[in-house]
Amino acid sequence: MAYPKLTQEPGALELAAMIARSELSPLEAVDAAISRIEKLDEAINAVPVRDFDRARETAKSLSGSSPGNAQPLFGVPMTIKESFDVAGLPTTWGHEQFAGNIAKRDAKVVTQLKSAGAILLGKSNVPPDLSDWQSNNPVYGRARNPHDTARSPGGSSGGAAAAVAVGMVPCEYGTDIGGSVRVPAHFCGVWGHKSSWGLISKQGHDHPAMAGKDAHDGVLSIAGPIARNAADLDALIRLTATLPLSESGKSLMECRFLLVADQDVSPVDASVRGPMMEAVAELRRAGAQIDEVSALLPDLSAQHRSYMKMLGIAMARGAPGPDGKRASATDWFDLLDAQAQAEIAWANLFAEYDFVIAPPAPIVAFEHDDTPVRDRKVTIDGKTRDFAEVFAWAGISTFPNLPSTVLPVGESAGLPSGVQVIGPRWSDLDCIATARAIGETLHR
Repeated sequence: MAYPKLTQEPGALELAAMIARSELSPLEAVDAAISRIEKLDEAINAVPVRDFDRARETAKSLSGSSPGNAQPLFGVPMTIKESFDVAGLPTTWGHEQFAGNIAKRDAKVVTQLKSAGAILLGKSNVPPDLSDWQSNNPVYGRARNPHDTARSPGGSSGGAAAAVAVGMVPCEYGTDIGGSVRVPAHFCGVWGHKSSWGLISKQGHDHPAMAGKDAHDGVLSIAGPIARNAADLDALIRLTATLPLSESGKSLMECRFLLVADQDVSPVDASVRGPMMEAVAELRRAGAQIDEVSALLPDLSAQHRSYMKMLGIAMARGAPGPDGKRASATDWFDLLDAQAQAEIAWANLFAEYDFVIAPPAPIVAFEHDDTPVRDRKVTIDGKTRDFAEVFAWAGISTFPNLPSTVLPVGESAGLPSGVQVIGPRWSDLDCIATARAIGETLHR
């Protein structure tokens, strides 16, 4: 099976290996990436915050040096989502009122990436408050999908996925609470990983209203990488994980999968269902064990309702909702109970299955739409539905705090389409390894 690719540029680990062999210097790698951004980004607007001078200075300082034992990204240029603090650069979350908010220190993830040898060229585009499947804001303007600039690259890590897909940089780091890593990966035809909640530190990823003050690690929200291959996702998770992760070592054919191809609350459009079912058929021909029905599957409609309530409260930091009502402490504890029950239900399912295969979203990249999310509509197989329903495919793994790896599997009318591979909590490396095996089976 083929999917649309826009670049043959090497991935992060491949580029690091070239630098280690002295086939090019860190400065040459940085200059080449800067040149690609300057050439390609006018049409895409993926990297509006640029830090080229400091990147070149850092690259020069590495010239003549060799990578250390803990520097697998030595000399590798990359960008990072605008919402992460990078000392000396603005953190606005897409709000004009915070355009002058210059970070005084690096976020934890930024520190980890720099320690691994990565060189940051700038920051990628987002929607205001990271709250849309588009990446358009009054500070930086609209990011566009490199496969079709009339369409969204996804959000909220839309600029990140677009930059990786078109080859500006080999990898990126984003965040995800409502599909914000997975959906851009799916829309742009790249790989993304939603980490287990609590695995990656989000220190220094705070709303600019906090102005650099430390805050709690909000429920549901995670940090996770975007790349063009599974090996780079694996490396980025290992570099940033705050907890040791085990690995099962199971082969693809030893695993048992459950396919969740539809939800009552959010039917899947043929543009996504078609490539997914072709991929499933190919995996079955190769010998994979994939069930389509299980009594162990949690009540996804009830889970979606609880997820959307928790998501709304979390995104608004407890402020009154659109109906003017404010959630009570009792409401919040009820949601925590529902989340705990979902975690247990999914753990019971994963006692029988190794992974769940599901769509990352019920649609492929959609045309730019400035209608507010709560009023927006989406067309699924010719029928008009509320856009809010689509978040059910993000919540399927977000609400129970599970890891999920998105990989591209095919295309629909020239647009990429992917699947997500969901596993038990803390099985992040296994999710990535299994997604890699699926990709190798489908795209050999």
